[in-house]
Amino acid sequence: MTSEGRVELIRSEIPADELLAGIKAGPDGAVVLFDGVVRNNTRGRQTMYLLYEAYEPMALDQMRGLVAQAKKQFAIRDVVLVHRLGKLEIGETSVLIAVASAHRGAAFDACRWLIDTLKKTVPIWKKEHFVDGAVWADGEPFPEEIVPVVVPVPLG
Repeated sequence: MTSEGRVELIRSEIPADELLAGIKAGPDGAVVLFDGVVRNNTRGRQTMYLLYEAYEPMALDQMRGLVAQAKKQFAIRDVVLVHRLGKLEIGETSVLIAVASAHRGAAFDACRWLIDTLKKTVPIWKKEHFVDGAVWADGEPFPEEIVPVVVPVPLG
């Protein structure tokens, strides 16, 4: 793991156990894990599967930028941020974020900020395939109690 955390886009199953074990270290008092799972319905429609696509070079640059910003903004030691691309079935992990910190509060705050900001700013798109058709999904809005921080990430 490097100082910018582990950031990946992958097309196979996300190895959650391996990633979680790999982020833990002696200084940590907490590791918070967000495991985004494909559910069987959205807004009352039965989901068959999801298809994720990305503009990969830009997505990876922006994901690395989010990790760097989270490390500056929150008292955390390390981050794992892995998003899956391709076709995902019900119950599969689409995104995994693990945040390691000396204290749980910072880890929870950083993890929530990372997933909310990733969904709004990183060029990863989700096509939801339902029994009655398919749509490209909009990201969920930020909860009112959280103020999003948009991080400009230089390309290159």
